[in-house]
Amino acid sequence: QVQFVESGGGLVQPGGSLRLSCVASGFSFSSYSLSWFRQAPGKERELVASISNIISRTYSVDSVKGRFTISRDNAKNTVYLQMNSLKPEDTAVYFCTRGWKHPIDSWGQGTQVTVSS
Repeated sequence: QVQFVESGGGLVQPGGSLRLSCVASGFSFSSYSLSWFRQAPGKERELVASISNIISRTYSVDSVKGRFTISRDNAKNTVYLQMNSLKPEDTAVYFCTRGWKHPIDSWGQGTQVTVSS
């Protein structure tokens, strides 16, 4: 059974940083690209960043480029999202899943990120 468990969210002031983690299980982690998505209240879920399984090529959407960094540790079955210079518009529930830019299947419960003063 494919599972994702996200953690690391919280309340942070504008300009602050957070590091999200996502532990995956139930599949061959190193064989898949992985992505972070987010969903703000009243909005559709949207892609934030992806990382490939080979050479860890990365992609991020324009709104987070230069601020967010996706990385992975195949030995720990974990994908990370380092978020710097956070803005109120980054407030959302963040999810990880398999796939390059598009989700393949399962979602975790997500982790809430709130950026507010």
